[in-house]
Amino acid sequence: MVGRIIETLNCVAEGADWLARAEPRFAQALCEVGPLPLRRQPDGFTALLDAIVGQQVSIAAADAIWRRMEAAGLVAREAVAEASDEALRGAGLSWQKARYAKALALSEIDFEALRGLADANVISSLTTVPGIGSWTAEIYAMFALGRADVFAPGDLALQEAARVLFDLPERPRERALRAMAEAWSPWRSVAARILWAYYRVAKEREGVR
Repeated sequence: MVGRIIETLNCVAEGADWLARAEPRFAQALCEVGPLPLRRQPDGFTALLDAIVGQQVSIAAADAIWRRMEAAGLVAREAVAEASDEALRGAGLSWQKARYAKALALSEIDFEALRGLADANVISSLTTVPGIGSWTAEIYAMFALGRADVFAPGDLALQEAARVLFDLPERPRERALRAMAEAWSPWRSVAARILWAYYRVAKEREGVR
């Protein structure tokens, strides 16, 4: 069953209000970060490729690579499917990510069908493709599908923001943060937006594109 979809800034504000009432630390964070961004993008191949590009690199590096790929005309499914590994490398991808991009382009993912799947099924479907792990699938579900109750506990910026905001002795690992985030359901993706915004304030740099 598909749950709540975040479609507008009003949806984000509704989730933020709920979280502020449920958790005083989020109320504190919201006073510091101000209104949260929508962070929505059209779903489909290009959005998922964008998430792959952003894996394990800085935001600046991911942005630079994406601009090169756009300039080379290598952000559409057909173009990537037909491109050589050398062309993908020339656009800034590592050999590994070039393989992941090609695997995605040649996969049988039905992006329209994903819109009707439950969150867990979206994640399990996407992670069958080489190079797509939980983080990439969760980012896609949040930003491209607008799922309101998806979280990405493997994200280092979220882990660090949680450490600072909740005054934890150390950065929580993925399993611990996933368990912690259960209390933020049904608005876990808005909780992620709060933590990313708090990371920006606390660390004076962006934690997500």
